[in-house]
Amino acid sequence: MVSALSIAVTLTLAVLGDSIAYGQGASSPDDTVGARLAAALTAAGTPAQARVFAVPGADSQGLADQVRRATAAAPDLALIIVGANDLTHFVPPQRAAALLRDAVRALRAAGAEVVVAPAPDLSVIPWVPPQLRLAVRAGSHALQQAQTLAARTAGAHIADIGRSAAAFAAEPALFSPDRFHPSSAGYAVIATALTPTVRAAVAARSTTT
Repeated sequence: MVSALSIAVTLTLAVLGDSIAYGQGASSPDDTVGARLAAALTAAGTPAQARVFAVPGADSQGLADQVRRATAAAPDLALIIVGANDLTHFVPPQRAAALLRDAVRALRAAGAEVVVAPAPDLSVIPWVPPQLRLAVRAGSHALQQAQTLAARTAGAHIADIGRSAAAFAAEPALFSPDRFHPSSAGYAVIATALTPTVRAAVAARSTTT
């Protein structure tokens, strides 16, 4: 008689959002946020693969199409990194937050746990003039707050990325040559900041399945 075998099922991590979610600026596909998070989960005993649906240049208005493509893949976990382009495109915070809320709700309805990384603090980007940093920081904070409230209300786990912003402000090497997108080293910082929340989302899924 054959004893029952424990079969490790590979978790599908869908990555949605903008160029940071996509990995623009990384030297290798293995250095992107999705790849790093999948590797960290696998190393911790939860085999995972990342599927990237993010689109460089996307703002929150592009999430609906990404969600449609992602839900067709039946992901176990979804990560949304969005907000930088909402800031540069001057999308009103409440509008961006409502679009994010709709995306989270759709992913949750499809059975995925969702992790949201709110808008980054664009004031740390090297090409932002010093005289504009306070205004850019205030705008970033306003969007972060609106996104956090909307996403949490829709059932998302919210990642705390505040420390990574401080790291980027202190270390120019965390930016790629375009001085806007992260370098491979920068993506390592972001992935490290996201990992605790991603692991919490995986744990939450395991208690409901």
